[in-house]
Amino acid sequence: MGFSEDVERALREACEAHAGQSRKDGRTPYFLHPVHVALILARWGADEETLLAGILHDVVEDCEEWTDARLREEFGDAVAGIVAEVTEDKSIESWAERKRLAVAHVATMSERAILVKAADKLHNMRSLATHLRDRPRDVWGAFNGGREGTLRVAGELVGALTARLGKERGAPLIEALGQLEAEA
Repeated sequence: MGFSEDVERALREACEAHAGQSRKDGRTPYFLHPVHVALILARWGADEETLLAGILHDVVEDCEEWTDARLREEFGDAVAGIVAEVTEDKSIESWAERKRLAVAHVATMSERAILVKAADKLHNMRSLATHLRDRPRDVWGAFNGGREGTLRVAGELVGALTARLGKERGAPLIEALGQLEAEA
């Protein structure tokens, strides 16, 4: 399966937007995360707008130069709408409240947003489990919820997502959560 010029452009834009950022392990370039999310979505057979949203899912939340308006202008209403559904409101200062709202929001998300959120969570849990296995020291300090809060929210989110996704697409999330809990 070939990808369109829009996918190529989204990859370039995400690479540029996340330049200089790293994952919580401090050594992995952040850009690898949206690439993994896109790979998961492609494996699940997501349509192109969902794939584009997966590539760009963190730009509005994490990159100053990206706004909802810019995303709409450059990639259209559908992509921007999906990204808006998965973007946390960083104006809410409480980490616990942001995460509570994110879990509650799963019940009303569009099917496309559910796929992006699930692919995002799947990669995040797999990455964290690998990091815990390879370099267990000082991992939890990078997480606002610490070990307990991060694991609790992961479990709540996986439960909410699998309720919407069904068994087949939910199974990898349940497996990744189990691996994460085993490593933690």
